[in-house]
Amino acid sequence: MIVEIPGVFSPQESKVRVERLRAAQWIDGKATAGAQSQRVKHNRQLGGDDPLAREIGDEIIDRLAKDAVFMSAALPKRIYPPLFNSYGIGESFGFHIDNAVRGIRASRERVRTDLSATLFLADPASYDGGELVIRDTYGEQRVKLPAGHIILYPGSSVHKVEPVTRGERIASFFWIESLVREDAQRALLLDMDVAIQRLTMQNASDESLVQLTGCYHNLLRMWADC
Repeated sequence: MIVEIPGVFSPQESKVRVERLRAAQWIDGKATAGAQSQRVKHNRQLGGDDPLAREIGDEIIDRLAKDAVFMSAALPKRIYPPLFNSYGIGESFGFHIDNAVRGIRASRERVRTDLSATLFLADPASYDGGELVIRDTYGEQRVKLPAGHIILYPGSSVHKVEPVTRGERIASFFWIESLVREDAQRALLLDMDVAIQRLTMQNASDESLVQLTGCYHNLLRMWADC
């Protein structure tokens, strides 16, 4: 399941954050890559303990906690503190798969990476290339979103970032451990939740809504890993 969530930040909010990030102290992205990923990773990122990364990362988490679509699609149990990367001209990240479990820096807590997330921050008109390419059962999905929009996709997906040929691609990326680890189950629950919301807006009968809502929560109760 691939889900786009618009408007985590407005275009203007994204622009302000990009300007601040451009002035930050970037390090080689290989610093956080595994042995295989190091061979295909060519970008820069902020250190996990960078004060600006923590500040904007906290803002992202706060916004997502209030976003009904994100909460319904991800059913988050734990969220890895957001990281930030930058791709300049000629930089890219070849096909790879994210680690299944990631430890949080300076903590004993670990996050199972059920979902991967990329929050696009730079205006897509300001750079060429840099598409996120995700392989799924329907082939390769190419993603390049407006500033402030986020894409969620299964952490099990093979994916890459295409080379940037003009400008600079700045984004945030992180992972979510979901209450429901199976992607197909999360997709079914999201469809049911969307249907419940639509029926509520259409003033459907209380009996039908109670029955459907009961099915949703009983499935969540059956599948949730609390």
